[in-house]
Amino acid sequence: MQAKTRKWLLLGLLLICLSVLGTTAIAQTSTSAKACVVVEQSTGRVLFAKNANEQLPMASTTKIVTALTVLQNCQNLHQIVEIPAQAVGVEGSSIYLKQGEKLTVLQLLYGLMLRSGNDSAVALAIHIGGSVPNFVEMMNDVARQHGCANTHFDNPHGLHSANHYTSASDLAKLTCVAMNNADFCKIVATKQTTIPNETQNYPRVLTNKNKLLFNMEDANGVKTGYTKKAGRCFVGSAKLNGMQVVCVVLNCGPMFEETQQLLQSATATFSMKCLVPLNKVCGVVFVRGKPTYYYCPQAFYYPLCSSDVVERKILLENQPCVQVFVNGEEVAQLPLVTT
Repeated sequence: MQAKTRKWLLLGLLLICLSVLGTTAIAQTSTSAKACVVVEQSTGRVLFAKNANEQLPMASTTKIVTALTVLQNCQNLHQIVEIPAQAVGVEGSSIYLKQGEKLTVLQLLYGLMLRSGNDSAVALAIHIGGSVPNFVEMMNDVARQHGCANTHFDNPHGLHSANHYTSASDLAKLTCVAMNNADFCKIVATKQTTIPNETQNYPRVLTNKNKLLFNMEDANGVKTGYTKKAGRCFVGSAKLNGMQVVCVVLNCGPMFEETQQLLQSATATFSMKCLVPLNKVCGVVFVRGKPTYYYCPQAFYYPLCSSDVVERKILLENQPCVQVFVNGEEVAQLPLVTT
């Protein structure tokens, strides 16, 4: 009998059937916020949502994107910024900058994120963008790059403007991007620091306005906001049970209390599971009786609750990969390699 090449493709199909709760059925299922979303940071999975795509003002939570834009466009955070006249006496919250004063980009970022300095926002915008309008367009570019269709920035600080808005979903998405930056994470987790004050004999002491950092052991960010039009707005984050979670509440009176409840409920209902293990055999191809084994060079973790149904498909033709589906929706496609 003529020898024939025999080739078997292992099309792995694994169903993990779990029970009880749905994807948004966390224990704390109510909030007084006009809009809210809770997401897992590394995957962006929505764990809870209320009016998440509604366009709303967001006050100083704007500064999350201000900081992100600065960090993406500044190679040296120790660059010296000479404070321009436009950054002096800006309406609202302030660290009371003086014209001609010199601080570093990093020091201004602390003033921006801990004390919500509107003057810091303007100084950084002019330093990075050349002007406030140019910098604001850079912020809008960041939002567009990440698919934020319900967001438009009109300024770098969040003071009310009819053309300045976001959604809970978009703001969560942008926060998750920002939290991939180590400098951003360090800044927003800082409870208190000092920066220079050239016009006084004492430094500026900056205490973070984010009360969650002081009231919740595992909290690690991110930003408060308030205007009369926007109400009380807050983006809070915490790492609980090995899961980094971000919660956005817009126009929420008890913003710290409800954010803490939502974060704790989300991490009690969901947990990170390894759906694709590192360097484990996922598939094998036999050619003339000789096996070639396929592995995934990276592990894949995803937040699951007890009702989620997980399916993994191994495809070994053309470009070998493993596809991961949760409740019928593809959440990842990872390349496979051979030894």
